[in-house]
Amino acid sequence: MTNMITIKNNESEATINEIGAYLEKLTLNKKEILLPGNINNPTHGGMAILIPFANRVKGAEYEFDNRKYFLKKNKEGNAIHGLVLDKKFNILNYRENSVSLTYTLENEGYPTKLEIKLKYSIGNSNLKTEFFIANKGNVNAPLVVGAHPYFLFEKYWEINPKKAKKCILINKIPNGEFIDYEIYGNIEYDDCFYIGNIVELKSNDRALMIETVDMPYFQIYTGVKGAIALEPMSGAPDAYHNKIGLYIIKPSEIKYYSFIITLK
Repeated sequence: MTNMITIKNNESEATINEIGAYLEKLTLNKKEILLPGNINNPTHGGMAILIPFANRVKGAEYEFDNRKYFLKKNKEGNAIHGLVLDKKFNILNYRENSVSLTYTLENEGYPTKLEIKLKYSIGNSNLKTEFFIANKGNVNAPLVVGAHPYFLFEKYWEINPKKAKKCILINKIPNGEFIDYEIYGNIEYDDCFYIGNIVELKSNDRALMIETVDMPYFQIYTGVKGAIALEPMSGAPDAYHNKIGLYIIKPSEIKYYSFIITLK
């Protein structure tokens, strides 16, 4: 049986599914922030957690330390969105305004065993998401951490800073090169940008701030009507090949990432 967890702080509330540590719903100061999620299609609503890679791995295979690894393919023939979307996390600590969950990842397509701890903390008008990733194996491994929130908006949206570095894509896969780019709202995107660790998302009815620790890459996806996926990531899609933002986590190391979503 799947348990749903609700954390609250005054007029703010978040609902988390133990499967995937998936954020199904977020309300900040009475305002609904995310497109309501569906655990059966977690990357088209709510906020999915992407570990140990974010978005695509070309060809669903990669080589690391002279060994080849194979991942599950999607319809495009790539791997996508990590290895924990459908995994049941266990609750470590549950309080009125916070919850910590954990899952130990062991997969034949990944070099080591990862102990993943995820903590959600809700404030009066913000939600903090923290990642504590521990390498419990005896070999190095590649790591990218991301999240896939779908933010609701009305009529228009815009992002600040507008000026960013845009990944050049070939068949939706970054080739390792960037161009200077100015992000305009209300056009179609399925692109990765290096924006930095502070991003503002504005619509006619709200302004949100996303502040990250070591997650300066953002995938922008506009394929779901009425929402924009603005996805903080520690590295780019296909980082296992292009090395953009790729982190090598060593045995016994714990790597920390976080981001805060604030309703301004």
